Amino acid sequence: MKDNSQDAPDAAQLDTVIYNGTVVTGNPELEIVEAAIVGIKDGEVVRLEKETPDHPVPEARKKLNAEGALVVPGLVNTHTHLPMTLFRGLADDLPLDRWLNEHIFPAEARHVNPDSVYWGSLLACCEMLLSGTTSCCDGYFHEEHVAAAVSESGMRGVLGQGVIDFPAPGVPDPERNVEAAVRFVEDWKQKSPLIRPSIFCHSPYTCSEKTLFAAKKAAKKHDALFQIHVAETLRERTDCEAQRGISPVRYLERLGILDKNTLLVHAVWIDDEDIEIIRRTGAAVSHAPESNMKLASGTAPVPKLIESKVPLGLGTDGCASNNTLDLFSAMDVCAKLHKVHTLDPTVSSARQVFAMATSGGAASIGLGNLVGSIAIGKRADIVLVDIRKPHLVPVYSPVSHLVYAVKGTDVAHVFVDGNHVVENGRIKTLDVDEIMDRVSTLATGIARQA
Repeated sequence: MKDNSQDAPDAAQLDTVIYNGTVVTGNPELEIVEAAIVGIKDGEVVRLEKETPDHPVPEARKKLNAEGALVVPGLVNTHTHLPMTLFRGLADDLPLDRWLNEHIFPAEARHVNPDSVYWGSLLACCEMLLSGTTSCCDGYFHEEHVAAAVSESGMRGVLGQGVIDFPAPGVPDPERNVEAAVRFVEDWKQKSPLIRPSIFCHSPYTCSEKTLFAAKKAAKKHDALFQIHVAETLRERTDCEAQRGISPVRYLERLGILDKNTLLVHAVWIDDEDIEIIRRTGAAVSHAPESNMKLASGTAPVPKLIESKVPLGLGTDGCASNNTLDLFSAMDVCAKLHKVHTLDPTVSSARQVFAMATSGGAASIGLGNLVGSIAIGKRADIVLVDIRKPHLVPVYSPVSHLVYAVKGTDVAHVFVDGNHVVENGRIKTLDVDEIMDRVSTLATGIARQA
């Protein structure tokens, strides 16, 4: 891709124009516009058209020649635990219960604090921006420091303060877990147009009925997304059925948790009745295939969720259970996993999976009216992928390439809300070297006590 960006401070009509690339719009028809012009003004897409003699490239303060690039919507990662970059590779090849109880929960108790959360989240933002993710949905503790990092990076985020019925980082008294989440929501509701605060209950087995009900009531009051891990493992489902006589999804429905502002994470061990409940209530699902595979949790019934038109997004999970935040990798794995699981090469098509990482993901976390596609009137969260590389030549189908061939390292430019935050593969908003050094120092202490 040619780097022919130009700055013209006196050009007043548009802030930025991206031209000469191939736009994959991400709209329902997945329209592709070649030799396209994308005009951005005040963070919004205001022009999208094919360059012709009658429609030449307009003047703008900044012009970016996208020759040799696919111009795509910024990717939307619908499930992350950003500070867990600190624990990347700390405990691998273990079942979920041992992984959590013997390694992750003890490490969090010792090492999760405002400073580590901030620097771990900054590292996560670097990784996501450099690999084309412009929006993320996060849930963790000390979430105010996650929010500070995401805001500093220039990313867009739906960020949830963690709620759990155990002493947790920043919330030593479990009786005050919902109170802490509400305080976070109230503090961040008006702080940044790019940050939407949320409430994240860890799971039905770590939160009591009282906690779940109170947290959902608070989320409704503040019009905030309610996130929860659910039906992640077979053991979780069988334990719930043994204790309550119903599945985890039906349990949440009975408590009044499920509605259009609820995000169900994982949803691996669900049946047809569960899927119908999710569809009817309007709840969304975040699918994290790489984490599910690595922890051997199982394979979520994604083809059935797609067929039932359940709002569906794609997530990476945290770096302790994946171990990267590259959503291009997650797309490739997602498409192939469900083909081999069902023995049907037609399921989880490239078009469907690309939608999960863009428009579907945005809709599932309440951002569908803002981002997820390149369209006039939407915010300008846009990624340029350099396809002048041997592993990306030739191109017969841009969408196929984006799902099956592109890597996060192929991203050249990233815009969030019209701001050029990654330029020629370099982040403009953060000092990446300093962040890596700080996290490496923190990791030395973690390794010493592992």
